[in-house]
This record gives sequence, structure tokens and C-alpha cells, in this order.
Amino acid sequence: MKPFAVDPDDPRSQLERMLAGDWYIADDPDIQREFRRALRETARFNDVYAQDPDASQGILGSLLGGLGDGAHVRAPLRVDYGSRLFIGAGTFVNFGLVALDVVDVRIGERCQLGPSIQLLTAIHPLEREARAQGWEAAEPITLEDDVWLGGGVIVCPGVTIGAGAVIGAGSVVTSDVPPGVLAVGSPARVVREL
Repeated sequence: MKPFAVDPDDPRSQLERMLAGDWYIADDPDIQREFRRALRETARFNDVYAQDPDASQGILGSLLGGLGDGAHVRAPLRVDYGSRLFIGAGTFVNFGLVALDVVDVRIGERCQLGPSIQLLTAIHPLEREARAQGWEAAEPITLEDDVWLGGGVIVCPGVTIGAGAVIGAGSVVTSDVPPGVLAVGSPARVVREL
């Protein structure tokens, strides 16, 4: 986790700091405007999905940063902003994805995400006073092509999961996973090559 340090002379807006992955305060009006837009679009996607799963995928085009051809996301979906969630072609996302896309969450092509996955980019300072003041930051998450996450997997900030890797159900991924391996547990550990 990155150490907490804020330059009091930093001229950037809170939104600019957030997008850079630096420490920021989330109640900034520009950030809240983006968050509320995502709430509306996510609610619309979740509502339409119940009536027409195929038509609902079109809503994702305006919500997400990118949605590849043939990708399919099942409702319910929960995102912070949506605009920093990128899903590659042919990827399937089962029910209940939570993607805290404060910074980029990149899901490659042909990935399989089981139900109730959490992709969590947000971090908070360890220092009590800084947390109480509302400071937070984020580190990106990357799932390379052909990754399979079993149900209930949690991926922590700053993690990259290599191409073709499989993460066992219920695992908590706290550090990078190399390509072509099976990792399980909390924290997830490589148990064998695939």
C-alpha cells in the first residue's frame, strides 16, 4: 500500500488527483457528479436486464470505459464510476460484479468471472486521522486475457492476474499472479501450473 503523503501546494483538483491514483477527498462536487451519473446508468442497466438481457448490454456502452464485442455482463452490477471499467471481447461476467473503478479496472478478452466478484481499486490510509478526514486513493487492477475467477473472488488494489490464470472460488488476491497458474486461498497462493 502506498504511504500517505499529501502536498498542500498541489494545484490539481480532487478529480485530477483521483484519476492519477493519488490521495484525494471523494466528496468533491466533480467526483460526486460522476458517481451519481454512474448510479443512474447502473440502475438503468440492472432494471433493463430483468426484461431484456441482450438489450441491456447497449446501456453498458454509455456506462463503461469499454465493452468488447461479444462480452456479456449479468445484472446486478455495481460500479463507482463505470468509465474506468474496461471489459474485453468475449468476456462473461456473472451476477453480482462489484467494481470499484476509482482508477482503471481492465478485464481482458475471453475472461470468465463467476458470481459475486469484487474488484477493489480503492485504498485508505492506515493513519487514523487521515482516514477520518476522508482521504483515499486507488491502484489499478488488470485481468489479462483468458483469466477465470471463481465465485466470490476478491481482487485487491494494484493486482495484475496473468493471462490464462485461474483463481479458485472464495480466494482473496492480494498480490500479482503469474500467467498460466492456479491460485487459491486467502491470501491466494499459486498451487500449480496449468
